[in-house]
Amino acid sequence: MDILLYAAASYLAFTMFVFVRNWFEFRSLRKIASFKPESNKSPLVSICIPARNEEAVIERCVTSALKQDYQNFEVLVLNDNSTDGTTEILDKLSGIINNLHHLTGEPKPEDWLGKPWACHQLSEHAKGEFLIFIDADVWLDEDAIYKAVNALQISDTITIWPKQHVITFWEKLVIPMIYYGLYSLLPAKYVEQNPKWLPGKLRNKLGPQFAAACGQFIAFNKKVYDAIGGHTSVKQEIVEDVELSKTIKSHGFKITMFDGVKTVHCRMYRSHKDLFEGLRKNFFVGFGRNTPLFLFMAAMQLIVYVVPFLILLIGNSGQQLFAGVLVAIILIQRWIMDLKFGWNPLVSLLQPFTILWYEVLGIRCLWDHYTGRKANWKGRKV
Repeated sequence: MDILLYAAASYLAFTMFVFVRNWFEFRSLRKIASFKPESNKSPLVSICIPARNEEAVIERCVTSALKQDYQNFEVLVLNDNSTDGTTEILDKLSGIINNLHHLTGEPKPEDWLGKPWACHQLSEHAKGEFLIFIDADVWLDEDAIYKAVNALQISDTITIWPKQHVITFWEKLVIPMIYYGLYSLLPAKYVEQNPKWLPGKLRNKLGPQFAAACGQFIAFNKKVYDAIGGHTSVKQEIVEDVELSKTIKSHGFKITMFDGVKTVHCRMYRSHKDLFEGLRKNFFVGFGRNTPLFLFMAAMQLIVYVVPFLILLIGNSGQQLFAGVLVAIILIQRWIMDLKFGWNPLVSLLQPFTILWYEVLGIRCLWDHYTGRKANWKGRKV
């Protein structure tokens, strides 16, 4: 037991270092000034929304985009062969709003995945100097585009991690862990610039591996988007957002991450089935399909986030004191995140069950990988 506690302590020491850095270096879009130039000097912005079977969310997404107080923008929605009521909703909206362009998606080629293909088609119709891609389950505050455009004055590309709205028990249990992992494992500064502690040759080679992005909101200078090949460069990538960020950095451009608290909102999933299937398609892929790394991280998650809680129940007094300190560190980090994003801090007490849920997901992902099975998402095999 002691060696497991020391391993957990070492891991948490690293996460604390990264967490503290990110608390100061991970920028917030709400702190970007809403400087508003004269309307005739505002660059045209194209808000691009891919939509496939999004009848539950598409109207809120589109109407929030259309209510932006930015002066010069267009909203393009590509209906990607939806089989639900998405088409009827978009027809209704486009019939009464001139600034909305409802596009019908072409059949998906065999060598493309669905989302990159939809985004590629949107980019071909977009006329803006800046392209902003948002998912259909995202909605925006009225000043979000102004702030994004101002942020694009200091970076070639920006990506926003929205405030995630969690309603059901499973959403509350699972979704916050994604952000906790982001804040505690990847220094946001290394996404923006390569680590200076890497030797010169390795810095350029390995720097793109520190890239990250959230495809729920990613915005480009159009010239940069074209220079990297746009979504054509990631046409077969399931986690196309991360791969785009790596491509951006490998081409020598700059990408900056922001949180979207009080500016950009999202509710990713509405049922446990959708939650499991949605993460099933990209969880293992997010590790580059590297099985040893995937298994190592799975083991570390159990050691760090489950074992200390167990030792509090079954260990001797010395072990319980050590485990108590580790549990306190975990919960403090989680509660800070809960405060920032408006999540229920009581759910963080269930951290071991969150980890066990992800362990089950990981087993399913490995089973899929080695049996050739694929997740079903939006009516397509992925």
